[in-house]
Amino acid sequence: MPSLPCGTLSLSKGACRRVSKGAYQTIKNRKMKKLITILLATILFSFSAEAQSLGQYDDVVKIKTSAICKMCKKRIERDLSLTKGIEKAELNLDSKVVTVAYNAKRTDPTKIKEAISNIGYDADEVVADPKAHDRLPDCCQKDVKPH
Repeated sequence: MPSLPCGTLSLSKGACRRVSKGAYQTIKNRKMKKLITILLATILFSFSAEAQSLGQYDDVVKIKTSAICKMCKKRIERDLSLTKGIEKAELNLDSKVVTVAYNAKRTDPTKIKEAISNIGYDADEVVADPKAHDRLPDCCQKDVKPH
């Protein structure tokens, strides 16, 4: 529908009627409030669905890693999420602990540690695969200071 000049209101079948500027603003404000309410509800709903904690899963394991930076975090979380049986992974960079929710019928903590090692990082007592570690960017390798 084309934009109408201030002070007009569209009625059925294309007819227009002159309304006071105050009435027009009231109608405009109501529509804006409704739009904002719908947008806020949509945003809140999407955040609540996204922010579900790992506590809802039955099988969760915490593993200490050698991750250093945000690139490490992104790589570990992405690669683990593509690993069979892993439902969700979250790495806390301050503690260097990755919390992994997994399906116990499809994987176990030993396989998860092996997967982290194959990405190029230490996983508790499992040392990083040397070839995978060497493929990491320089800033993500163990012997480099965190940035």
